Amino acid sequence: MPCGVRPSRDQQLVQIVNAALSDSARRSGAWLACRPGCSQCCVGVFAINQLDAARLQSGLAELEALDPVRALRIRERARMAVARMAPQFPGDSSTGILDDSESEEAARRWNDFANDEPCPALHPENGTCELYESRPVICRTFGPPIEEDGDLGVCELCFDGATDEEVEACEMHPDPGNLQATLLKEMESKGGTSGETIIAFVLAE
Repeated sequence: MPCGVRPSRDQQLVQIVNAALSDSARRSGAWLACRPGCSQCCVGVFAINQLDAARLQSGLAELEALDPVRALRIRERARMAVARMAPQFPGDSSTGILDDSESEEAARRWNDFANDEPCPALHPENGTCELYESRPVICRTFGPPIEEDGDLGVCELCFDGATDEEVEACEMHPDPGNLQATLLKEMESKGGTSGETIIAFVLAE
């Protein structure tokens, strides 16, 4: 699945999101259950953008140079996942691009799709991410309270017993300057692939 060249300012975006995560985690304290080996959020597919895709491909290329055997295992898991998912893929299975239709049928297909499929970057034994430094933004923001469609969403394992006020006090603001949208537009203007995809298709190439 070809994608655009990773923008030079993507590392700036990563630093902004990481700083926001660190700040939210500090305020959350014990309410935040996220720990190495906790991988519930790594099972079931989710959409990522082309900036995430470029970052993942870059990370896998770096790993191939350092540890080709480990990188090959990730790629093989991705290829097997694509083979399993392709027949029901809610989009173009030849490119890995998801259907961007807002129809009820498209939403139903997506909601019913591959909910038990583990991420190919997830180590099958120890439950950690093997491309952690290159992970998508959604992976960096899952867990702390974050606004979505006007509501604060949190991982179901986190903030157990917390009041609404305690949750709100820990809200994460991952990209206040909307740099991600700017970088995505920059990629598309340079002829990069547009549209959302999933991790398996990115890492299977």
